[in-house]
Amino acid sequence: MAMQSLALIASREARLPATESDGRIKARIYPLTRARPKVLFATSEFADFIQAGGLGAVSASLPRALAASSDIRVLLPGYPSVLEKAPRLEIVEQLPPEAGLPSCTLALAALPDGLSVYVVLCDELYGRGGSPYADARGIEHSDNDVRFARLSLAAAEIAARGVGGWRPDVVHLNDWGTALTAGYLAWRGVDTPSVLTIHNLAHQGQFPPARLGALGIPEQAFGIDGVEFYGRISFLKAGIAYASRVTTVSESYAREILTADFGCGLEGLLAKRAAEGKLSGVINGVERDWDPRADRNCPYMFDPQRWKSRYADFVRGAFGLSLARAPLFAFVARFAHQKGVDLVIEAARRIVDLGGQFVAIGEGESEAEQALLALARRHPEAVGVRVGFDPAQARTFFAGSDFLLMPSRYEPCGLSQMYAQRFGSLPIAHRTGGVGETVFDGKTGLLFDRADAPSLEAALRRAFDLYKRPRDFSAMRRAAMALDFDWDRSAKRYLELYRELGTQL
Repeated sequence: MAMQSLALIASREARLPATESDGRIKARIYPLTRARPKVLFATSEFADFIQAGGLGAVSASLPRALAASSDIRVLLPGYPSVLEKAPRLEIVEQLPPEAGLPSCTLALAALPDGLSVYVVLCDELYGRGGSPYADARGIEHSDNDVRFARLSLAAAEIAARGVGGWRPDVVHLNDWGTALTAGYLAWRGVDTPSVLTIHNLAHQGQFPPARLGALGIPEQAFGIDGVEFYGRISFLKAGIAYASRVTTVSESYAREILTADFGCGLEGLLAKRAAEGKLSGVINGVERDWDPRADRNCPYMFDPQRWKSRYADFVRGAFGLSLARAPLFAFVARFAHQKGVDLVIEAARRIVDLGGQFVAIGEGESEAEQALLALARRHPEAVGVRVGFDPAQARTFFAGSDFLLMPSRYEPCGLSQMYAQRFGSLPIAHRTGGVGETVFDGKTGLLFDRADAPSLEAALRRAFDLYKRPRDFSAMRRAAMALDFDWDRSAKRYLELYRELGTQL
């Protein structure tokens, strides 16, 4: 399909949205009963192609859960992994340069399951290896402000004018990487409503104020009610301030971020949005393929009635651990302070002292990586560590371990505890954010209320005691595996929110 600029499209009166007397672009209002609202889901990660954290998993799962009830399309950058893995890309639009943001090409890919994905092609911004945000050494790209402002502006341009005859009724934004879209919509007078989901408030996308002009942000927006955050530009704050609605990934986290302990300096603005009735929490889900009865990543399949030690010995063998009849504890997470990796290192030593075994997979802080590897060298029969991350290997950890260590200092939602319970591994977790909503103490896992070493050690002792009571241990496993974490319930709440926004314009 030939490339066409937005200016050319704008000249075609039939495709222009109606305007009000003040020149603002009017979004199309659809009734509450409309069956299939059109949704643009803008994200910086998509697990089919690239993932740095939970956002990638959610971005790949939630749109698919919503596809049955909405016309949803995903927008993401054209990273090399996207171009390598995506089906044939059809060029659908050319977006012109603006301010200091380069031109880019918009392409459309139809995934095998029917999900439509728009890809922003701009090699100078996205044609790099590493993660979405950093190079292979973990150093953040110096032009991340331009990279994600360009992505956000592309979302706003699609919302304003549409593409290929398709124009969204609502734009769903995710974390700081696309949060600036809400600002662009407001500054351009586009009334298309937006939803911003905060997956992790700690990552805000902050940049020097000298970048205002290059990013196309009006000077008047650099204030307490706009993008300014302690003298810097904050993409995430822009989203919180300008989005029609703000959601987080659990009801508990929606309450926690109103406090100084969890609000990361934004608790005042968040409290204002909450008082307006514009802040809510919607717990994440997990895909149905997290099922031990049908997971082909596992050496063999099992269910709540037939597991016979599941395959802990497979995991032990992969690390050369002894085939001891002892509880096997796992840690599957970034080796980061937020995830409580320092507490895990101390816990691993205690697990060995008590006669248990411990395995870990992940990567992150160099000091933590070295400490875990040193522990494995010291106790090769009881400790196994793999630096790096492979999703298929992670599944074997969930399916082969008896307990999952999850002492996160904060966890907006958390997915690991849901994955683990699906596979019969009982979480030993700090009660924070969505963890407390998805793990039930003494029934499907073991929770503790303070993210410190004494609290985690007390929970470990409970785990060892439980392991010595096979009947109770098996009952808890069956209860954990029976929990329903499918996306359907969460997707329904988002659909209701989209429809509610359509009636409030």
